[in-house]
Amino acid sequence: MVQQLGFSLYLVTDRSALPATSLQDAVESCLAAGLKAVQLREKDLAVRDLLGLAHALRDSTRRHGARLLINDRADVALAVGADGVQRAGTSLPVSALRAISPPGFLIGASVHAVDEARTAESDGADFLLFGPVYDTPSKRQYGPPQGLAALERVSAAVNTPVFGVGGVTPGRVGEVTRAGAAGVAVIGAILGSERPADAVKAFLDALGRA
Repeated sequence: MVQQLGFSLYLVTDRSALPATSLQDAVESCLAAGLKAVQLREKDLAVRDLLGLAHALRDSTRRHGARLLINDRADVALAVGADGVQRAGTSLPVSALRAISPPGFLIGASVHAVDEARTAESDGADFLLFGPVYDTPSKRQYGPPQGLAALERVSAAVNTPVFGVGGVTPGRVGEVTRAGAAGVAVIGAILGSERPADAVKAFLDALGRA
């Protein structure tokens, strides 16, 4: 299934994690390093600004043969010709997103429990994000880390690819994949790095060995 998706490393954007460079420059360097999937997730942006950033990232991802997904906003995803949308807890249901999507449009669903994962799979999600697996500042508002055992339960309950998210580092990739994850979604360990491209390469190396 990951082969069908075409990626096992999924970069989730967060401008506030960047030490100095612009998000567009950081993403461009990551794509040049081999990244194949980006989720634009900038919840604080006005929709007009989000649309402009989405157009810029669409150009970059297309140039590098990578996929672009937009968090929550199916309208923005469709407007810029993105490859898909990441469903958050407050988004339209997966079934409704599927009804308005063109053929081949990816729908990722963020889940936090086995029942949510099964529902998202039955509704037609292409892949799932589960977490937070480890403690991480960006996810503390969503509760304590769920841990590897919970990731293992969710991964075992569905056939849809599950990506572990939350505090994942290259050194933790092996235990995340051994718990059944098909890949990892990453924010801070890439964008908070002084050299995001090197962090991407470290993740891709770890995923290649896993």
